[in-house]
Amino acid sequence: MRFSVFTHVQHTRSAKSIYAYSPYVREMKLWFPQAEEVEIVAPITSGNRDSISIQYHYENLIFTAIPSFHLLSLKGTFQALFKIPLIVYKVFGAMYRSDHIHLRCPGNIGLIACIVQILFPNKPKTVKYAGNWDPNAVQPWSYRLQKWILSNTLLTRNSKVLVYGNWPKQSKNILPFFTASFSEAEKSVINKEFKPPYKLLFVGSLVPGKNPFFAIQLVESLMSKGVPVKLEYYGDGSLKKKIQAYIETKNLEPFVCLIGNQKQEVIKDAYKNSHFLVLASKSEGWPKAVAEAMFFGCIPVATSVSCVPWMLDYGKRGILLSDGEKREKRIEKRGVEEGTNEKEWMEESVDKIIELIGDPEEMKRKSLAAQEWSQEYTLENFEEAIKEVLAPKAPKGE
Repeated sequence: MRFSVFTHVQHTRSAKSIYAYSPYVREMKLWFPQAEEVEIVAPITSGNRDSISIQYHYENLIFTAIPSFHLLSLKGTFQALFKIPLIVYKVFGAMYRSDHIHLRCPGNIGLIACIVQILFPNKPKTVKYAGNWDPNAVQPWSYRLQKWILSNTLLTRNSKVLVYGNWPKQSKNILPFFTASFSEAEKSVINKEFKPPYKLLFVGSLVPGKNPFFAIQLVESLMSKGVPVKLEYYGDGSLKKKIQAYIETKNLEPFVCLIGNQKQEVIKDAYKNSHFLVLASKSEGWPKAVAEAMFFGCIPVATSVSCVPWMLDYGKRGILLSDGEKREKRIEKRGVEEGTNEKEWMEESVDKIIELIGDPEEMKRKSLAAQEWSQEYTLENFEEAIKEVLAPKAPKGE
């Protein structure tokens, strides 16, 4: 079987090897063994790779390079007009050569692939939709268009669309799915000692969508209430310099540390030795940092977006925070200023944490419940689920 992957993930060619974002490569390595030959259609650059990229290790790998593009500015849109015809040509060619079409959505390349795959109704397809599938979520038009095309069984035929969460009133090709980071061998019961100073983590990109400033402001608010806490950031991004400047301006160096991108083993140790993971994202698909932290008994403090409420069992396995969309609706309804509303949200979040800290037995129960749930989603189970998704349909009558 020739397995073709269409993705917006940026790749790097270095010393005749191809590298990409490590969580993505690790997942794709579980898909590849089901094929005799793999073709990846994605953007690629030459030069030095970053610290969180790893190499593909697959002999029968073909790489078809396409340019990346965006529609976020007038210049970007103008350049895209010249790039898109070439991308469509290469995507069409790869799909024509393919025995199984695999789309990675959402994204600009995913959008083009969603449209081109309509021309191949008889070829088997899988789509990994890594974004928020919530039908009521506020999203860019391109995401909504991709969701509409993928849900339309007349346009997207012979396909299994893998989404995070179990949502009502979905078409028959939409399948609830999951992802995984750790193996069965890494499972263990961690009985954490919940005592001050309480250690908080932020793991992920330091970008506006992940709302990393919330974590440091949460620490400030807890400290003002007399709660001893420390915070570590693992990750990098456009807000790193602003966060560092904020730490220095507020003299928070003894309590907040920017560690940067680290290998999985380092982050795993951080999960084991921490009490809370903070992730106040505006949007998510399957937040891997939340699932990973829960695997090692970290209590997640996360916004109620996408499938997060289900992951946290609506507060039984962690602390659920109201999401940005709900806060914006409250602002519209009550006519209050955003800053006032954000202050109320922070106070509500702090109160929830202080209430939990006041009940050590409940903290231990949430920690163990988080472990029990997350450790069901191992790499071995993920690989078996992939095999089942890629299994050919049995002939009718069998």
